[in-house]
Amino acid sequence: MDEQDTGPVVIGMDPHKRTVTIEVMTPTEQIVGHGRFTTDEDGFTAMLEYAWRWPDRTWAIEGCEGIGRHVVARLLPLGEQVVDVPAKLSARMRIFATGQGRKTDDTDAHSIALVGVRMGGLRSVVHDEQLEVLRLLVDR
Repeated sequence: MDEQDTGPVVIGMDPHKRTVTIEVMTPTEQIVGHGRFTTDEDGFTAMLEYAWRWPDRTWAIEGCEGIGRHVVARLLPLGEQVVDVPAKLSARMRIFATGQGRKTDDTDAHSIALVGVRMGGLRSVVHDEQLEVLRLLVDR
């Protein structure tokens, strides 16, 4: 595992406030990487350095408009490709993939990566500075 692969990969991410768990999966559903990182500057940098092993990567992140927003906001300006995985889809995938609904960070990251690999038509998240400014004004 954890070997550099020049083919496309999906990096499934289960985000939390202080940590993220990722699983790196090929289109043939082979797991080629896994990790847990903090969301502070050092942890985020370490996660990026780990992900750079796979130049052709797409991040599949659960809750891009919710709990994952803080990570997405840091990935998009770097030119990273991000798709939003709805929580309902990853929950269904977790049940099908594991045979039970037990949640752990590892099973969630696995389920999110599976959704990213198997499901076409996931919403791509784009970096829109004007929209972000409007969002900040509305939140105020």
